[in-house]
Amino acid sequence: MISALGPYPDLADSGVPWLGDVPRHWEIRRLSETVKGCFNGIWGEEPNQEDDLPCVRVADFDRGRRRVRLKNPTLRAIPPGQRGARLLQRGDLLIEKSGGGDQQPVGMVVLYDHDETAVCSNFVARMPARNGFDPRFLVYMHEYLYEIRLNARSIKQTTGIQNLDSTAYLHERFAFPPPSEQIAIAGFLDYACGLIRKYINAKTRLMALLGDQRNAIIHRAVTRGLTNQAGLRPSGVPWLGDVPEHWTIWRSKRLFRPRKELARPSDVQLSATQAYGVIPQAEYEKRIGRKVTKINMHLQKRRHVELGDFVISMRSFQGGLERAWAAGCIRSSYVVLRPGEHIDVDFFSYVFKSRAYIGALQSTANFIRDGQDLNFDNFAAVDLAVPPIDEQRSIACDVRAAIATGVKTEGRARKEIDLLRELRARLIADVVRGKLDVRNAAAGLSDLESIAATDDLELLDLDDPAADELSDSDEDLE
Repeated sequence: MISALGPYPDLADSGVPWLGDVPRHWEIRRLSETVKGCFNGIWGEEPNQEDDLPCVRVADFDRGRRRVRLKNPTLRAIPPGQRGARLLQRGDLLIEKSGGGDQQPVGMVVLYDHDETAVCSNFVARMPARNGFDPRFLVYMHEYLYEIRLNARSIKQTTGIQNLDSTAYLHERFAFPPPSEQIAIAGFLDYACGLIRKYINAKTRLMALLGDQRNAIIHRAVTRGLTNQAGLRPSGVPWLGDVPEHWTIWRSKRLFRPRKELARPSDVQLSATQAYGVIPQAEYEKRIGRKVTKINMHLQKRRHVELGDFVISMRSFQGGLERAWAAGCIRSSYVVLRPGEHIDVDFFSYVFKSRAYIGALQSTANFIRDGQDLNFDNFAAVDLAVPPIDEQRSIACDVRAAIATGVKTEGRARKEIDLLRELRARLIADVVRGKLDVRNAAAGLSDLESIAATDDLELLDLDDPAADELSDSDEDLE
């Protein structure tokens, strides 16, 4: 289908340097002409069961589909006199105006396609589409602009990391086809992106199954070893259960001590990521294919990290502790753990990534939510089982061999997902800029909306290029 698409027959210079030639019959308009305004949201008061309305937050943005989720809405009390233009209607565009410290550029736009009366939070603004502009086309157009900012291309930067200047952003110009063509383009992209999403879902489910298998192998290995020769005894630690009789139970703080040393002048900046562990920021940028925001505050407080250390990052409650694969320095809010003499780093790399351990770490506090740091006290509250050092090394070697095939398959699936993401981004960019003519293809497709809506599965964050493959990094500012 995509390979059969061709260019428009008649192009003209758009007058916008980064946009280039566009179909001659398309009009150049400012983004501000496409919406009735940019109405700031409201946070309101605590729910009172009289004035309560769902309040859409950035966390409710379905990044994969560029839609709003309303499965578990946050309720806030919004008195009738404060609602007015803030009430959302089906077809509204919602734009992220403030990222609250998130490392990604703000300005993501999603579609509100619900009939439920709601408002948006003060980090989000409502932009109702004007007559003559298809909301779905506008969402794809804004996605293309967001990708430009994400990849730091040539378009003028109108956003910062934390706050969006909506006036400057909406002053940008773009090329717009006639209304009927906008609808055809949006329908085609709904269909094509729906198919790509299905392929990504299939790869994601495969990775989930392989992950479950890997986690089962790791859990058994780090709690019972890989053989059944040793007798078991109760460990007295809930997350461990029964352990081999000759293993000892240690307090975590006796095995690992916080590294207090501040960054050395020669230290390279490191990034703590769930996907790759703690690696140099330059290597991290190379792996993800884009630049990241550099730390520019509290530099003198950064902490020194040695090869083989472990780092408690702001999302360790989601994905465990991160192993340092290089020496350097890390942001001051992270905790660096120095292994003691009874520790094999390879063995404890598996311990700290096991689901049972992560669950135990989560149970140490009731305040944990996305973006909230764990500290050394949380780590110290989880006791650990310690085999003899030679057995630790043997177990780590056996685990590595047992999961090798699955790891390779996951790696291939992840690369395929990356290629599918690139295909989706390139397709959207070429179609909304008028580089590919999809009018005939759209006319030949039937029931576009129903076809595109058949996949109701929730995508993992893997489908979100901005989510950095479930990682947390030093991109975000101190």
